[in-house]
Amino acid sequence: MTDIALLIDGDNLSAKHAAGVLRIAAALGRPRVLRVYVDAQRQSDWHGAQGFRLMHAGTGKNASDLLLALDAVELALRSDITHFVIASSDGDFTHLALRLREYGAIVTGAGEAKTPQSFRAACATFVEIGAKPAPAAVPKAGKTAQAGELDHKIGALLAQQGEAGLRIATLGSLMHVRHGTRISTFAERTWWAYLAARPDLYDLDTRGPEARVRLRPAKVGKAA
Repeated sequence: MTDIALLIDGDNLSAKHAAGVLRIAAALGRPRVLRVYVDAQRQSDWHGAQGFRLMHAGTGKNASDLLLALDAVELALRSDITHFVIASSDGDFTHLALRLREYGAIVTGAGEAKTPQSFRAACATFVEIGAKPAPAAVPKAGKTAQAGELDHKIGALLAQQGEAGLRIATLGSLMHVRHGTRISTFAERTWWAYLAARPDLYDLDTRGPEARVRLRPAKVGKAA
C-alpha cells in the first residue's frame, strides 16, 4: 500500500476539516506522516485535533508555509514517500506542488472553494473540501436506477476537478471512502469498464495507472 504524507497548513485551514482531509489521504493509501503547521503559541482549534503532529512554525510572516514546504521537500528527497496531500487554500503552495512533481512525487491538493486555480492546476489531483455535490447528467433510458445514482456521485466528484479530471484509481478510492461504493458489485466489475460503457458522460485517457476520467462538458449540469 502507498504511504501518504498529509501536510496541513493549519494557519489557513480550520480543524473542522481534519476528518475530511484525513479521509482524502486514507482513500489514496496509508497516511504515514500527518503534520499540521501552525504558530503553536497562538490559539488554534488544531490543538484539540487527535492523531496529528503539530509542527510549531514560529511567528514570522508565512512561517507555517515555509516550514511545510521545507519538510515536504525533505520527505521527497530523503524518504520513500512518493505521494503527498497538501491541505491548504493558499495559492502560495503552487510552486511546492510543481517542485514535488518534478521530483517524481504525486501531489493531491485539498482546499476550500476559495483555493486559487494556480494551486489546483499544479496538483495531479485537487479535492475541494466542503463542496456541495454538483448535479451531474445521468444516463437516459436503458440504464438502471442504481447506475443513475452512481453517476450523480461520480459527477459531483468530477465537477470539482474541472478540465484536469481525476485519476481513475483515485476516483475508485474516493467513491469507496465517501459513499461505500464497490464497483465489483456492478455488472462491469471495474471502474474502467463502467466509465467506458458511458461515452455520453465520460472522456477517458488511454489505459494505464495514470489514466484519468473527465466529464463531457456538454453533459455537466449547472449548480444551483
